[in-house]
Amino acid sequence: MSTITVLGGTGYAGSAIVAEAAHRGHTVTAISRSQPDQPVDGVTYIQGSVLDPDIQARAFAGADAVISTTSPRGDMEGKLPGLHRELLSKAADAGARLGVVGGFSPLRPAPGAPRFSEGEIDETYRTEALEGAAVLEVMLAAPEGADWVYFSPAAQFGSYAPHAKRGTYRLGGDVALFDADGVSAIGAEDFAIAILDVIESGEHSREHVSAAY
Repeated sequence: MSTITVLGGTGYAGSAIVAEAAHRGHTVTAISRSQPDQPVDGVTYIQGSVLDPDIQARAFAGADAVISTTSPRGDMEGKLPGLHRELLSKAADAGARLGVVGGFSPLRPAPGAPRFSEGEIDETYRTEALEGAAVLEVMLAAPEGADWVYFSPAAQFGSYAPHAKRGTYRLGGDVALFDADGVSAIGAEDFAIAILDVIESGEHSREHVSAAY
């Protein structure tokens, strides 16, 4: 089993990833500014800011993989691209795999088409969408040798659109996945399964992948 650190480990996506990783028997550390409402047995919780260099050092100490689920909200707005440059450097130094949970907007509607983030975006989501796309650009420009994977969920993903666990998912690339009814959706637990499957496999290094039902 591996040693995995989840940044933002008490958030919507992060808590699901923490629970799935612990269920699989990994040694798991969750780092977040807040304590969990329902701690997962066996998980080490560290309270602090991922912008703190000491916290970053603790995240990578002995880790085989670090998964970032940070979002550009509050005082984190505008800071994610710089943060992920630091995380890439630390991942390369530690020989760890870096997983980054982004958003739907960096995906494309068709192969070679502009990303959704390059089109018209509702002002409610614009800042977050553009920053998620900027983080992807940081990953794509990573130095050779850095092992990273950028994960995009389906369009319907979040506490506002809960889905019961199915135990199944489809994995795609940077083109958005839709079902036969034109719906793009995935629940937190199944998205976490997809992420852990990729992290464990060692596949899709330096790729943008997506998951949906």
